Amino acid sequence: MPSVTHEALVELFKNRPTLAAEMLHDALGHPVPDFTEARVDASDLTEIVPSNRRADVIVVLLVGEQQRPAMAIVVEVQLGVDPDKPYAWPVYVTQTRARHRCPTRLLVVTTDPAMVKWCSRPIDTGHPGWALTPLVLGPEGVPVVTDAEQAKAAPEVVVLSAMAHGQSEAAEGIGAAFLAAVAGLDEERRTLYWDLVLSSLNEAARRTLEAMMKSGYEFQSEFARSYVAKGIEKGREEGLREGMLKAKAHDLLAVLETRGLEVPVEVRERVLASTDVDELDRWIRRVGIVSDARELFATTGS
Repeated sequence: MPSVTHEALVELFKNRPTLAAEMLHDALGHPVPDFTEARVDASDLTEIVPSNRRADVIVVLLVGEQQRPAMAIVVEVQLGVDPDKPYAWPVYVTQTRARHRCPTRLLVVTTDPAMVKWCSRPIDTGHPGWALTPLVLGPEGVPVVTDAEQAKAAPEVVVLSAMAHGQSEAAEGIGAAFLAAVAGLDEERRTLYWDLVLSSLNEAARRTLEAMMKSGYEFQSEFARSYVAKGIEKGREEGLREGMLKAKAHDLLAVLETRGLEVPVEVRERVLASTDVDELDRWIRRVGIVSDARELFATTGS
């Protein structure tokens, strides 16, 4: 069964038909023809081959008033080794080429750096001179999007950027750019993309993103409110609360250490174990005036 990540990546390429061409040209440096429209085509190839075969996404680049196919791109999301793919992928390419009668590319997308080498291996079809070498978009090939205007113009690209680079130093900038892009999206894409970005960013970037929303950041408005409502409906509230508690606890300990105060094991354990937001807030208000870490608890009544 396809994973959530697999299906999410497929949706990005379906929601933005030009994304496949953009990644081929901008990220991988492969030329694509000038086109007037990009269209997602039916990916079911069962009418041509005996067995049931379905590509993840097929995009057709069209030109002119007659909407003539100039190029087709078969997009395959690959997150793990699958010994069937070296046999299926040539079928996808040849049958798509036969259907649309135009040059056809195979673009394999993976978020796992270790998979890039496996996906890039030439596929020997057995016919002299015919080997298919997949064009592979891995994390390193995905652009780092931190510019708000670029994100607004291509929301799917900034989501892809978060999935590829969300654990890097650029994560906070990617998150801020995403906020700029997401406000103009429809409800379905907004919710999906928010989940993808938030789950992809590192802890520090997630905290920054949430703080920007809570502080009335200029890109907040309806998006933030609708997200919070949906988060409660979908059961995210508990996860967000746990994340907030953890963040407060770690921030408190970091301030103690920055001030040069020794943090005994029992203090660290008590702070990290706290599940009371008000309690943590009281300790945070005291952290700047105590001379001993144990004094944090002096006025808590325990």
